[in-house]
Amino acid sequence: MTISPPMRGFPDAEYAARTELAQIRMAEAGLDAILLLTEPEVQYFTGFQSLFWQSPTRPWFVLVPVSGKPIAIIPEIGASLMRRSWIDDIRTWSAPAPQDDGISLLIEALSSLRTLGVMKGHETHLRMPLGDWERLMTALTGLRVADATQLVQGLRMVKSPAEIDKLARICAIGSATFDMVPQIAREGMPLEDVFRAFRREALAQGADGAPYVVGASAQGGYADVISPPDATPLAAGDILMLDTGLVLDGYYCDFDRNWAIGHADDTARRAYDVLWRATEAGLAAARPGNSCRDLFHAMSAVIAEMDDSGGDIGRLGHGLGLQLTEQPSHAAFDTTTLQENMVLTLEPSLSYGDGLMMVHEENIVVTPQGGRLLSTRAAPDLPVI
Repeated sequence: MTISPPMRGFPDAEYAARTELAQIRMAEAGLDAILLLTEPEVQYFTGFQSLFWQSPTRPWFVLVPVSGKPIAIIPEIGASLMRRSWIDDIRTWSAPAPQDDGISLLIEALSSLRTLGVMKGHETHLRMPLGDWERLMTALTGLRVADATQLVQGLRMVKSPAEIDKLARICAIGSATFDMVPQIAREGMPLEDVFRAFRREALAQGADGAPYVVGASAQGGYADVISPPDATPLAAGDILMLDTGLVLDGYYCDFDRNWAIGHADDTARRAYDVLWRATEAGLAAARPGNSCRDLFHAMSAVIAEMDDSGGDIGRLGHGLGLQLTEQPSHAAFDTTTLQENMVLTLEPSLSYGDGLMMVHEENIVVTPQGGRLLSTRAAPDLPVI
């Protein structure tokens, strides 16, 4: 089944609403503007989407003022594409220009501001040369730079209906691709060929790309969840896991599936059952007003039937959207309050046997009734190929 393609991007009103909500919170925080330098944030406020971000050669700047539309300060190579967005004020320079890569334009745009918001916190980075940042700060000695991480991440955590529709579509493509794995994979097939066939199927189902496909296959289980494939053939008694982040119009799915090749031993079957039930507990707890910590403890309580390590993998799920992983984290340290229309992964994992592990992951929307699945729920019993 091929999923019908959605409309690309969003109506201008979607970006205007995001900007207006940001500006309300900026005014409350005393910010004159927010400077955005990274791909998901620029795309979130402008709709600008390009694979050109993979090149580290040029910096890109978008300034969100406390009133009015965002201002793009970008290399000339991106001007034509940015003009197709809802942004009117586009200032460009011929790049790369190591002596002045947009810094003069940026100084001019920031010179009248008193307080500038920049994302400084966890899961952020400065996508410009540190030397250029220091030059910028030297030229703007009267400018106070405040942390806008919580403001921007808080906006992005809660998805609009239009965003949820895109996420539902890419999750449907991911689910349809996983449904084909029993027809793709077979005993004796090299794992790297399974990965290639999976990527081809994802594209055939309608994904724009499959930038994240990881997994493993080994007797009774696997030792990690981030490995690239090798030429080892699938063998009877293996547990095959594939975890994928497919992308459609900039939005990601992120979930995995497990299969046994030929047959499964009792320990692997039990691990799968515990994780399936831990996910059920997570679905029930994914309600507005609960916290990410509550989600973590709900899943951990079931996992402890077989593994009392407390989640060595670090967390049991995360946010999802324009990035494969977003804030928040389902972990004991994260007290973020769940809100309706957050899109999350539930990712319980456990360790067993001699260095083996298993992970189960689904994608959901937070609703007053609990988590609503975007991915098609995995089978309750470990499937056998």
